[in-house]
Amino acid sequence: MTEYLEKDFDIKNYTTFKIGGKIDEAYFPDNVDEFVRLLQKYPNIPVLGNLSNTLVSTSGYNGKVILTHKMNKIEIEGNKVSAECGVKGPKLSQEVCNAGLSGLEFMIGFPGSVGGEVYMNASANGQCISDNITSVLCYSRKLGLITFKKDQMGFDYRTSRCEKDDLIVLKAEFELTPKNKDDIKKQMDENLDFRRKHQPTLALPNCGSIFKNPPCNPAGRLLESVGAKEIMIGDVRVWRNHSNFIINTGNGSSIDVLRLMTEMKQRVKQMYNIDLEPELKYLGNKNKEEIKLWQKLVQK
Repeated sequence: MTEYLEKDFDIKNYTTFKIGGKIDEAYFPDNVDEFVRLLQKYPNIPVLGNLSNTLVSTSGYNGKVILTHKMNKIEIEGNKVSAECGVKGPKLSQEVCNAGLSGLEFMIGFPGSVGGEVYMNASANGQCISDNITSVLCYSRKLGLITFKKDQMGFDYRTSRCEKDDLIVLKAEFELTPKNKDDIKKQMDENLDFRRKHQPTLALPNCGSIFKNPPCNPAGRLLESVGAKEIMIGDVRVWRNHSNFIINTGNGSSIDVLRLMTEMKQRVKQMYNIDLEPELKYLGNKNKEEIKLWQKLVQK
């Protein structure tokens, strides 16, 4: 399996945050069989997608990871679509548009990949990825390969059974609606315009929404009310246009991000007695201060 292994892999420029150190060993499977062999050989190996929702420690990661970049096949037959976990959201959205299929217009502005988007039931502009899913091929560390129908996936706001049951998404099947291509393209353009106005583009390195919305109030509104937009630590700061985004203004580090997140969470806790829950993931095992900060951030 050495043909798709890289040692001392520098992951920084693969992340949308432009933050991260070296990974001891990174594997790049390009088909389901290779992927499964790796998961069987290394049962606890982290699986990383497009790294648009993951903060990787600047100190790096002392271990092995799987990167899904090469798992990028799309198949379209009539109104049925199959996409592997490494397919980027914008590419899938564009491909189904070209085929005259509607249902994934919202993904045109998502920097993530299908695996992560199914895992967290990504949504925007009145659509979510679970709307048109028919089945999902997953790998269970206990049961091996298993296919779930949509109603077995436990989809809810920003979650699915994948998180609860430690499932890894390998491929998703969709059933979409035939529609005029121009109408689909118009909706995609409107979605992109909305996203540009409300979220930072990747020209400002970021990791998307930092905290999940609690039931009572959007996280951005809570954070704005406690003055989060004025907070800056090192080279990372809260985006001035929306308080639930952190941008890397230069050479920001992971510890800067975690310290900033901690300050954001503490302010909301003190003012409203609400514990904000991180939406992004963290990968790192070398920096003790970072590990402690992350443990505090995920405590409820």
